[in-house]
Amino acid sequence: MHWEQQVQYASLTDVGFRRRNNEDQYAVHLSPDRETWSRYGHLFVVADGMGGHAVGELASKIAIDTIPHIFFKHRARDAAEGLKAAIEAANAAIHGRGSQNFDFNRMGTTCAALVLTPNGAITGHVGDSRVYRIRGGRIDLLTQDHSLQWELERRGRLQPEHVILNEARHIITRSLGPEESVEVDLTGPHTIWPGDVFVLCSDGLTAHVSDEEIGILARELPPKEACRLLVHLANLRGGSDNITVIVARVGEMPSGVSIEQPAAAAPTREAASWKLLAVYWGLAGLFVAGAVLILMGRV
Repeated sequence: MHWEQQVQYASLTDVGFRRRNNEDQYAVHLSPDRETWSRYGHLFVVADGMGGHAVGELASKIAIDTIPHIFFKHRARDAAEGLKAAIEAANAAIHGRGSQNFDFNRMGTTCAALVLTPNGAITGHVGDSRVYRIRGGRIDLLTQDHSLQWELERRGRLQPEHVILNEARHIITRSLGPEESVEVDLTGPHTIWPGDVFVLCSDGLTAHVSDEEIGILARELPPKEACRLLVHLANLRGGSDNITVIVARVGEMPSGVSIEQPAAAAPTREAASWKLLAVYWGLAGLFVAGAVLILMGRV
């Protein structure tokens, strides 16, 4: 990936239908010049606070403020090391604030971060907020949830088709803030190709929208429209939690710049159906928006 290769992105957060306040936060920091890009890359972060009322909001706000600040100041050897240090610093800051006030004791937040660098995509996360990569007809989950649901599914005690509605998804096994130290999961660098789309989201989205649906909308629609329809769809299906999503699309290489890409795979039946489904969702979006407004008027 080169500095000249543009990244189009959009982001959206929504309180949902069941919550009174929004404990989700997000941040997007694009490098302003080639030197910063070469050293750090572009940073995207989603945080889902927990603890109720202002406590969760405070925890996620500290994470969103701390991670970019430390990441772009850290003298790390590489982006992965800098991202890990930034997330650990956010954990320390949240834990420290919670220790000072009994009402804030054990407040916490999830964190999912993505860095797009010249060498590939790097993720760092704690909790059940997610990072996806969509390429052609395929969607890959680049993170693994730190939740009881994920553990039950991994051990074969919970079937994938039962995941969305299972209560185990609410139980988080790792988060920023409650403990003095935290283990940060890093993945990458993952390859980046022109046309790749990355999605970061809180569990308010994945509680109601499947991976396939996320992939279809993010791949086939402009980032702004994809964010809007994903949030509408989650709300239409109950909106049980705050919903936050970032969609980032990697642009084509500029004229005169070439990179080696993998050989094009033959279209699969699944991939061929994406465009048809995307057209359906695009048309259905108008009806979804109207239905959401009607439902909001009844709450």
